[in-house]
Amino acid sequence: MLYYAVKLAVSLLALMAITEIAKRSTVFAALVASLPLTSLLAFIWLHCDGAPPGQIAELSSRIFWLVLPSLLLFLLLPLLLKHGLGFWTSLTISSALTALAYLGLMMLLRFSGDRL
Repeated sequence: MLYYAVKLAVSLLALMAITEIAKRSTVFAALVASLPLTSLLAFIWLHCDGAPPGQIAELSSRIFWLVLPSLLLFLLLPLLLKHGLGFWTSLTISSALTALAYLGLMMLLRFSGDRL
């Protein structure tokens, strides 16, 4: 049980650090947020849990493909906000279009013979 508490605490601290850094410097917070912290933590936790290297490698490969559609969110959100849409409206639209991009990529990969 202590192991799960440590995993939770480390993961939460990483997220909290980004929001606190953003209060002081959006550039540095963006740098820290752009690091694949979630992925790195997942790799570390899987390794500590005894997962075989092949499983970690497969996760890394799948993350690569799924990062591509997520980039749409980071392009659309600031664009919509700069054009005067409210935060929640901008977030909803950019999230919905990102979800559609995920579905599109998964369909494309499935069509090409690779299944996520």
